[in-house]
Amino acid sequence: MDINERLARRLTALREERGITIEELANRSGVSRAMISRIERVESSPTATVLNKLSIGLGTLLPNLFGPESYAEPRLQQRDPVASRKGQPEWRDPDSGYRRRTLTPSTANQMLQLSEIHFPPGARVTFENAFGGTQVQQQIWMLEGNMELRLGEELSHLKPGDCMAMALDRPITFHNPGRKEARYIVAIVRNTR
Repeated sequence: MDINERLARRLTALREERGITIEELANRSGVSRAMISRIERVESSPTATVLNKLSIGLGTLLPNLFGPESYAEPRLQQRDPVASRKGQPEWRDPDSGYRRRTLTPSTANQMLQLSEIHFPPGARVTFENAFGGTQVQQQIWMLEGNMELRLGEELSHLKPGDCMAMALDRPITFHNPGRKEARYIVAIVRNTR
């Protein structure tokens, strides 16, 4: 199954689990009903910005839109699940070209979710972060290349080895100002208190 089909199925399942109509999700997320319908029918490949808005509208974290992975992989059914490299879903943003690989096994009942990001030179993506009363924490560990992160009005420059911790309570813009791809690990934790 390709990643857009997986996203379509997962979006529909999350929406139905919550008893939310397409119109309600459109109102909550700011994404048009037509776009949500096209995504669910696998007629459109959503951008990172659209996926972020949909995850906020559904009250879930962005990596949750990429799972659950195939239950045919036996190690996902273990008490301590393992997601093989081959089984980790990878998605590419059609606008910026950035790639996100979900590392955390989809069947793991964890508050922490890990993703590996490959960010092309010159690319820029902005995410709204409106999780309401839910506190969401994120850390970014730079492995290769350089990134500029604008969190609200604050600008940070990250180089290999740097690790930035932040609360996702303001819009965040990722920008690769360099001439080579940047690669980093993202850890996201939702505080359920």
